[in-house]
Amino acid sequence: MIQRKKKIVLYQPKQVDETLGLPSSKDMLPLEMLTISSYPLQDGYEIEIIDGSLYDGDRGHRALVDACEGALMVGTTGILGYMVNDGWQAMGKVKERYPDLPAVIGGWFASVRPDLQLGTGFYDAVIHGQGELTFRDVVAAIDAGEDLANVAGLSVLRDGEIVRTEHRGVVGWDKILPMPWHLLDIEPYKRHQMRPESARDVLRMPTPPWIGYGKPYFGITYFSSYGCPEPCTFCCSPIVTERRWKAMPAQRMLDDIEELHERWGFDVIRFHDANFGVQQKRVKEFSEGLIERNIRIGWNAFMETHSILSYKPEVLDALSESGMYIAEIGAEAGSDPMMKLIGKPIKGDDNIAAAVEMDRRGIQASCTYIIGYPGEKEESMMATIDQCRRLHNAAPFSRPTVWPYRPIPGTAMWDQAIELGYEGPRTLPEWGSIGEYHLEETWPGNIPPKVGEARMMYQHYATLSYGLARGKVGWWERRAQKRLEDGSYLRGRFEAKCFSLYNRICKRLFKQEDTVRSWVDPGHKTGTAGNERSKAAPAMTEATLS
Repeated sequence: MIQRKKKIVLYQPKQVDETLGLPSSKDMLPLEMLTISSYPLQDGYEIEIIDGSLYDGDRGHRALVDACEGALMVGTTGILGYMVNDGWQAMGKVKERYPDLPAVIGGWFASVRPDLQLGTGFYDAVIHGQGELTFRDVVAAIDAGEDLANVAGLSVLRDGEIVRTEHRGVVGWDKILPMPWHLLDIEPYKRHQMRPESARDVLRMPTPPWIGYGKPYFGITYFSSYGCPEPCTFCCSPIVTERRWKAMPAQRMLDDIEELHERWGFDVIRFHDANFGVQQKRVKEFSEGLIERNIRIGWNAFMETHSILSYKPEVLDALSESGMYIAEIGAEAGSDPMMKLIGKPIKGDDNIAAAVEMDRRGIQASCTYIIGYPGEKEESMMATIDQCRRLHNAAPFSRPTVWPYRPIPGTAMWDQAIELGYEGPRTLPEWGSIGEYHLEETWPGNIPPKVGEARMMYQHYATLSYGLARGKVGWWERRAQKRLEDGSYLRGRFEAKCFSLYNRICKRLFKQEDTVRSWVDPGHKTGTAGNERSKAAPAMTEATLS
């Protein structure tokens, strides 16, 4: 008699609440679940991954519950946003049906708020930080009936108190097995992305210019490094990853991507590394490797301003030639004192200089600024908005935006925000339902009205100048760009109101559909639209000016 393998069920929560609008892009592969599957598969277990994003409504939850019948254990993850809410809902249904089924959770948010996760009663443990080796040990302990308190790298609940087990250090890529890509049926992801209207999907990256504006394309996500060496005080990475950065060697990455490209034939890779560009040598080897191997794809990644400015010109040239068409850049602030408090080695107009270097090579610099840090003065916030405006003018391909600061647990600035009176969400559903924070202020009253007005006016005129509002560039769009160039956008509120009224009337008369879709990527942004300044446009909705 053949003995059946013990089954582990893993649930990837939905990134987007699709009941609020359009469907999300399906290039967001369940990388978290894939990477922790490698060792258990090698150890002889069966793995079943349920990706919530592939299901409408609560069908994913039902599929998860059904998959858990007879399982050894279940695991999930989630980063701050709707994943937290969807994961909470899904695991609640699992525990309702199988109250004794062992369950664990990992990921960024669980790592900094294990109390919230363990407080639900759903989980036997929270896995902190890098999870591949820890998950392997958790599976072995559950299978053997051993106490999880003896496994390093966890938080567990004992006698009503959270117990943090022995610390587990970050390991290099030589300890991480290759992704078990064979677990994925890629066809549902590809089929959804190749719909004619897919350019409007939430979380969708712009179509590479060589494919054609607004046309469907097939993309995947990938990560090739863990952690980030930056000390940013608004980010939880320094706590979760200990400022360690461990990267996959370029040749291993190239081998893997080449094999995947031959198997799946995708057009674009979206790297989900927290900081792809730390090591110039690796970036050079990877870019030149794509060229030498004739792997014709588009790609984008997160890169720091100071990394771009330190690269040799030939390395930047290789980025463009190899297919990089978007560089996600955390510009953060427009004043030296604020940047010093954040901890990044960026000074003066370094952000503008980096965007210009990308612009010269046809790469869109998708730059994110933040205003309203704890204790930040109005003058500093206005300086940030002004630098964002000047970057917009200096680098036409760039897409700079200004977000309101959102306090994140596990950061130095979280404690400062609490001291200043911030009252954040208290439950998992609240944390998973706080909206698109690049559009909404999650700390009401922290940003002065004058600054809020300036941000709104910049967003309006930038959006208009890109041609997003009407899907073309005409008198209104050229007028908007002129205001951004001479700085008079702050005095254009009446004109902005007139345009909004005019645009609404035109849409009703000619029955035009909205051409713009906005979305939030956890920590970063981009979007879709076309115009004469650039064929890749940002995710910004027209400001509410009525």
